[in-house]
Amino acid sequence: MGKYIVKRFVAMIATLWIITTLTFFLMHMIPGSPFNQERNTSDVVQKNLEAHYHLDQPLYTQYFLYLKSIATFDFGPSIKQPDSTVNDLLSRGFPVSLELGTVTLIVAIISGIILGIIAALFHNGIVDYVAMTLAVLGISIPNFVMAPLLIQQLAVNWEILPGAMWTSWKHMILPTVALATGPMAIIARLTRSSMLEVLTQDYIRTATAKGLTPFKIVVKHALRNALLPVVTIIGALAAGILTGSFVIEKIFAIPGMGKYFVQSINDRDYPVIMGTTVFYSAFLIFMLFVVDLAYGFLDPRIKLHKKEG
Repeated sequence: MGKYIVKRFVAMIATLWIITTLTFFLMHMIPGSPFNQERNTSDVVQKNLEAHYHLDQPLYTQYFLYLKSIATFDFGPSIKQPDSTVNDLLSRGFPVSLELGTVTLIVAIISGIILGIIAALFHNGIVDYVAMTLAVLGISIPNFVMAPLLIQQLAVNWEILPGAMWTSWKHMILPTVALATGPMAIIARLTRSSMLEVLTQDYIRTATAKGLTPFKIVVKHALRNALLPVVTIIGALAAGILTGSFVIEKIFAIPGMGKYFVQSINDRDYPVIMGTTVFYSAFLIFMLFVVDLAYGFLDPRIKLHKKEG
């Protein structure tokens, strides 16, 4: 186990370095300067600003300076918001994004598993067809399309729920639904197919022959093995939810990281772009690592500490 964790940690660092490097050089390949958008900025002032943010240095010098800032967890000041550092923006926006992402992931996992189990138990029935139709619709409609539809119908036409802001639990419902629909549909389809396969196994027939109730058969014997494929995609789903929340946060005026990230791209705010990219990349890489460990504990056939055979 110890060797596996060390190897994964090294791989995580290497992956984060690759992401950081690609983001840095791709960002600087865009022509122009963050200060070109300032119409009233003279050439002298612009040069002074570029010198202050080291943008007048060679690209390799900027790159190594930024690697140093990452190593010290200090992403520097924002170019467009000089009164705030990138760390300040992260501390303000990430808790909101994490709250939205966590609630969305919980809703997607629970509802998707329940829907998949019901569809499998009523295989080829009307319940199965309805559940899978909902799943197909959930996968087919992107969250940035779902969000305006929810706002138009539930917030504007029917006035059931608020359409924007982030001041009460009611404001969480629409963005959570918009974000959770796609992952819920994926989990439902995967749970259904996995459950159908597990229900045909010999040990399930044995449990049925012993007279166990369908509830005990599903919960105590079938569900654990059926959920193994679901566990493997939780990391990827978490990545999709967190990155997808950037657009949803913008649509619903949620004061999360999406607000700063989208605005930083428009403003060419290099420190904010790099800081949010590195922060989210590190978070998602760690999530994938946790999922791998959980998968190994759920399936005894998988050995994390040594190779067999």
